[in-house]
Order: sequence, then C-alpha cells, then structure tokens
Amino acid sequence: MNLAADWSDISQGLRKDLGQQLHGQWIRPIQLGSFCKETGTLDLYLPTEFSANWVADRFADRLSLAWKIAKQDVRHVRIAVHPGRRQMPELRLNGDPRGRGNPANGSGHALGGNDGDSSLDGPLGVGAIGMSELGMGSIGLDPSLTFTSFVTGAGNVLAANAAQRMAAIEAPQFSPLYLKAATGQGKTHLLHAIGHSFLAAHPRSRIFYCSAERFMVEFVQALRQNQMIEFKSRLRGFDLLLVDDIQFIIGKASAQEELLYTIDALLAEGKRLVFAADRAPQALDGVEQRLLSRLSMGLVADISPADIELRRQILEHRLARFSPTAVPSDVIEFLARTINRNVRELVGGLNKLIAYAQLTGQAVSLQLAEEQLTDILSANRRRITIDEIQRTVCQFYRVDRTEMSSKRRARAVVRPRQVAMYLAKVLTPRSYPEIGRKFGGRDHSTVIHAVRLIEDLRTRDADMDGDVRSLLRQLES
Repeated sequence: MNLAADWSDISQGLRKDLGQQLHGQWIRPIQLGSFCKETGTLDLYLPTEFSANWVADRFADRLSLAWKIAKQDVRHVRIAVHPGRRQMPELRLNGDPRGRGNPANGSGHALGGNDGDSSLDGPLGVGAIGMSELGMGSIGLDPSLTFTSFVTGAGNVLAANAAQRMAAIEAPQFSPLYLKAATGQGKTHLLHAIGHSFLAAHPRSRIFYCSAERFMVEFVQALRQNQMIEFKSRLRGFDLLLVDDIQFIIGKASAQEELLYTIDALLAEGKRLVFAADRAPQALDGVEQRLLSRLSMGLVADISPADIELRRQILEHRLARFSPTAVPSDVIEFLARTINRNVRELVGGLNKLIAYAQLTGQAVSLQLAEEQLTDILSANRRRITIDEIQRTVCQFYRVDRTEMSSKRRARAVVRPRQVAMYLAKVLTPRSYPEIGRKFGGRDHSTVIHAVRLIEDLRTRDADMDGDVRSLLRQLES
C-alpha cells in the first residue's frame, strides 16, 4: 500500500481546510507508522505526548475520516507518541533559581526555548514541551484559546469577566480565582486566555501553566532527584500560576502540602493564581482542609452548561472566524438543539461535519448532519415524548390537556396545538402521520401546515419566537 502518497494528498487537503498555521503546527509533524492489515489500524506518530494528545483530541475524527475516504483498507487511525520519544525528559533546573531576567516570552530558555528537540525545558519544564516546535508559544498556551474566541452567555459571564479581571494590568480584588465547570464547558479555554492576556499586559512576566497531573509528575521527579530546593524556588518565582484539573491532586499529601506552601508564598508577594476543576473546592475528596480553604478564599466562579442560545452563538461565531464552508441555518439550529452535553462535543460535531463535506465535495445539509453525526447525536439526545411536549405546552399556554386532541377551532386552542405539533416534529423522530395520530387522529397534512405556519411566524413574530424558545429550553433542560 502506498500510504505515503495518500498521506501527502490528505495532508494537503487538511492544509486547505485548517489553514497554513494550524496545519504547520499540528499536521505537518505527523509521521506515518505501521499499518495492520488484519485490524485495518494505521498508526500516526507525533514527537511528544503533549502534541499526540492535542491532535487526538481535536483532529482524530478528521484524520480518521480522511483516511477512510482515501483508503478503504484503513478502518481505524491510532494517534500516538513516536516510539523513540516515549521516555520522560529530564528536568533542567540549573542556573539562577528564580530565573530573573528571563521573561516567559523571552527568546532564551526561560520557559521552553526551542533547542531542536521535544524535551522539557525552562524553570520546571511544565507546559514547555518543545513549544517553539509545536507553535504553542513559549509557555504552552494554545494560541487559538483567547478571550476573543471565547463566546459569553448567561452561564459563563461571571467566569469570563473574572478571568479578564485576573489578567488585567490592575491588581485583581480576589486571588486565587477558582473556575468550576463540567468537562468541555470552557474552563481550560479561560485558563489559556488569562495567560495570553496577562502576558500582553505584563510582557516580562513569568507564567506557570500545567495540569495538576503534570504538577504531580514534576514534583515526584524533583523529589527522586533530590532537587526539591530548586523545584520550590523556581515554582515560587512565577507571577501567574495556572493549574488545570486540580481534582487530580486528590490524595497526594506531600504534593498538596507543597502546593499549599506555594499558594501562601505567591499570595504573600501579590502574585496571581488561577485554578480550574470539574467540581467545587468543598467537593474535592481527600484534600487537606487547609488547602481547601486556600482554593476557596478568593472567588469561585461557576460555568454552567451552555444553554441553546449560547450553543447557537458558539457555532455561528466559530463559522464566522474559521470556516469558509456555508452551513445552513437549519443545520446550526439542529446542532445547537441536539448536541447539548458540552461545548467540546458541539464544536467537534461541527468540525466533523464540515470536514466530511469538504473532503467529499458534498454540501452541508440537515440530512448529511443526521447521517454523519449519528454517534454524537445519539449520545446527546434525550428522549422527549409527544406526551411530554403536550403537557408542557398546555401548562405554558394555560389550556386543558384535552384540547390537544379536541376539534375546537378557537384561536386560544388552535395556536398552542400548532406549537405542540411543531415541537413534536422538531424534538422527536416521529413522522407527520404519527404526530397527527397523537393529536386526535388528525391528518398528516394538518401537521405539515402547523409546522410550516409556526416556522413562518417565528421569523415574523418576536413573541411567537420567544414562546417557542422558552418551550425549547424547558423541554431540553
């Protein structure tokens, strides 16, 4: 199999899709690995664990789809670290213990200058995995995760405003900032955005960004190498501390104690600290009480799951910024309404749909979305019944439930019944005849008329559109 030729074609297609910058950062470093004919699995190698995880998280669907289209024998794509790069790199702790004179964005090795390989570098080696090579900036911040690309709504406005305040030139009124959100709701995005904005406002500042898991790795490594003094002095030399997924430090008493002392030292010097987790500080099991009090002493900002309005805004914002492909409004509405578990899945579904359309030359349509996003849609779709819709509509308009099946033609009854028919078609997989039978045995043409009428009224009547949006929120919550 001439996989190299196929990869060249796929890579060029992705370059046109993603743009020169993203392609150069993430796709170009990929090397072809082995191919198992028996399982149809192709290995794709990247130079570091960080880059492999990043590509797997964001581009796995695109790569898999592209290979399946190019070569039928390739049924699975596995993204991994190049076998020659699996060993853990060594810490580099020599030099000035506080790293004075080496700002985070400097040209030297303050926080991960490019020395031609993918090893960790700088004060702790945390978040600095060959970043110049990977195009992630010298401190491991994703260049695409900024405040400009973060879409705010009712559920995340407090966290977004607090994050911007934390990054401003003026000293914040609170520290630490603790961002609490479920997976895929934007807390990591805000961490990266704080880092970018803080660095712009304080060009010579020193920033430490990592996950709690990575903190644990570095802590244990320093402990084994008898380099704890260097570890502590460098860690406490930062101006901004960003730690993601703090829940993973649970149960590690020695690391908790070191983090506690570090927080105290940084706060005493007026430094800024931001933590993110999938639960509130009080819900962190196995964490020492003193550390819990430090984590919650500043501001705990919740990020609620995105509602349908915010999900719609996120899709439209992403299309306006990144995609040259036309996506009809009914597809946007369908994705925003159906993929409701988290924002990451929502954006991933849009990316997959656009990638498939571009690689196959098909136009994006509602049918294409339903065909290609089956797994994502089935995982997100809550089974809403027509009975539930009728009950909710009757409560909303204050009409008796029996009116859904009655023959009465009064406007006060007909309009709620038509709204319920419209919602039944939008929110359930039922056909027009099936819906008609649930509304007193009405003909399918009556249901079609109701659906089209409500669709038209939503575009012309703000009150009707508001009613339908309110009902959608109630039914999907």
